[in-house]
Amino acid sequence: MKHYVYIITNKKDGVLYIGETKDLKKRIYQHKNKVHPTTFSARYNLDKLIYSEEFETEAKAKLREKQMKKWNRDWKIELIEKLNPNWTDLHTEI
Repeated sequence: MKHYVYIITNKKDGVLYIGETKDLKKRIYQHKNKVHPTTFSARYNLDKLIYSEEFETEAKAKLREKQMKKWNRDWKIELIEKLNPNWTDLHTEI
């Protein structure tokens, strides 16, 4: 079963949130609709999917998520801007 690591934000150069999920489409829907209103992403209105990676296993996805969460902000921005220089909301592509 596929698993995903993703980054969401509220605007270009805004707050970043890194997450992991087995159902990216459903998880982004939850962020956009504030299904869990007391979470970090809801509090900061993080609902724009700006980056995602696909993995074959949950273990690989969780490992990548942990790695990325340890990165400094500049590294995260560099990763995002390699594939999405305009920070376009990619939710329609999933």
